[in-house]
Amino acid sequence: MKPTIKLNSRLLPALVILLLAIQSAFPFDGWKILLVGLGGVWLISTVWALSLARGLRLTREMRLGWRQVGDWMQERFSLINRGPAPGLWVEIIDHSTLPDSRASRVIGVSGLNKWQWYTESICNQRGVFTIGPTTVRTGDPFGVYTITTEYPSSSTLMVMPPVVPLPTIDVAPGGRADEGHLSVNTLERAVTTSGVRDYVPGDSLRHIHWPTSARRESLFVRLFDNTPSGDWWIFLDLEAKAQLGKGKDSTEEHGVILAASLADRGLRADRAVGLVAHGQQLVWLPPRPGNSQRWEIMRALALVHPGKQPLFALLDRVRPTFKQLPSLIVITPSLDSRWIEAMAPLKERGVVCTVLLLDPASFGGPGAPAAAPVVGLLADLGVTHYLISRSMLDRPKARPGQREWRIMPTGKAVPVGPPRPSGEWRGLA
Repeated sequence: MKPTIKLNSRLLPALVILLLAIQSAFPFDGWKILLVGLGGVWLISTVWALSLARGLRLTREMRLGWRQVGDWMQERFSLINRGPAPGLWVEIIDHSTLPDSRASRVIGVSGLNKWQWYTESICNQRGVFTIGPTTVRTGDPFGVYTITTEYPSSSTLMVMPPVVPLPTIDVAPGGRADEGHLSVNTLERAVTTSGVRDYVPGDSLRHIHWPTSARRESLFVRLFDNTPSGDWWIFLDLEAKAQLGKGKDSTEEHGVILAASLADRGLRADRAVGLVAHGQQLVWLPPRPGNSQRWEIMRALALVHPGKQPLFALLDRVRPTFKQLPSLIVITPSLDSRWIEAMAPLKERGVVCTVLLLDPASFGGPGAPAAAPVVGLLADLGVTHYLISRSMLDRPKARPGQREWRIMPTGKAVPVGPPRPSGEWRGLA
């Protein structure tokens, strides 16, 4: 953090030394005037630069806490000048990796004074970013010297994927209808039903709900209030070849948003939620309830990127690990039927599957008929499935930088944006 003083040009010192030599050898009032003028400029510049180098200091702080895509990141800067010479121009150069960071600027500060300001940036991309380091550059008014101070302090900022409401997606519950009784002596007639679900091999015939089965022409079993609905295993397909679109309009980002939103929904409902994804690295988070699991899932989703592992290979790999009957949620843009073939044995074992197929047509891929074979196979297997278009997640929380407008009773339009960050200030480490 020690400042460096750089002489921008050697011409001025050279002229002063030359004039001094000429005046010594050939005294002349003209040389004396030039020597006093140029020497005075050099002297003033030197004293000014030394004052700025010794007296100018910058502190940089940020709000504590983690961020989601669409949130604001706020920083506070304090530029203190303890010297008498003013900084007519002080350039703040930010080396942060956060996209669209607004910390760099040029300001001025008078002598023996302090200038404080705030900056706000929207976190428009998930990932791990570095805030800082920072460079402060200034100089004397004649441009003779440039003073540069490097501040190596930096902090890591984790930006989580956004969480949006998904009102049209219902996860098919796992678990069998005769599991979850409070004790072996509990009378079945004392257990109240809360709904029905599709019949899966292994369900007791005594629990078939015949009126619903007759009405829908398919077997359905009763769900009981104390029947476990199974853990949620979220499988996110990150095969690079299967992805479509670019940036925020890609299947990769929409898949991450879906996974984050579903995990948040499940955890808020006191379910045990797990995440499996294999992009550049394998993510394996077994189902657990609680806020700590939410943090682990969000952190993992903030860091994932597409890789080479296909979805069908991932399903084959994890098949032996399913000892219980969980709810398996598959999020994929893939039209390769091999992952459906890999999922079929899981369904035969009693794993209840829900598939969220990202519509390739809405992401610039093949037209709607291209997804028809996959949708047909899922329907034949009796798998609950949804065709997710890009517009379904086209919401302000998933679109950082866009603002909503609310019309007040007076007719005035008021911008509605993400809440400003709160919490304690922390200096960069």
